[in-house]
Amino acid sequence: MIKNYSIKILNQSQFPLPEYQTIGSSGVDLRANLEAKMIIMPHKVYQIPTGIFLEMPIGVEAQIRARSGLALKHGLSLVNGVGTIDADYRGEIKIILINLLDKPYQLEPGERIAQMVFAEYVKADFIEVFSTEELASSERGDGGFGHSGK
Repeated sequence: MIKNYSIKILNQSQFPLPEYQTIGSSGVDLRANLEAKMIIMPHKVYQIPTGIFLEMPIGVEAQIRARSGLALKHGLSLVNGVGTIDADYRGEIKIILINLLDKPYQLEPGERIAQMVFAEYVKADFIEVFSTEELASSERGDGGFGHSGK
């Protein structure tokens, strides 16, 4: 079942509000709020403004993800993998973009550069322990980094 949340949005760009492209889309596309074309040089990191500001309810975050088409065709990705916009952040959403290929990419004003997905989150109440013996055993134990195969 899909939950809907009321999210306040301020668009200070000259481009349309983010919108779901299809009925099954989980994310909305964010656009580069640029006045002119920008060259994204190979292996360089850029902070791209979107002109978008949000107010979300506590318990909801916005996850910023790369667009698969830009990643596959042009090597554009997010430096931090997935970005998190916290519910109490009120600043402009900016995209930390990197060009992973060896050729420059020309970014156009208003180009869709990332997607934003909203998700609920859980807060942890930590119970401090002082040895691994105080942690419950499990079938997996401390196996990690490929312990179950490739």
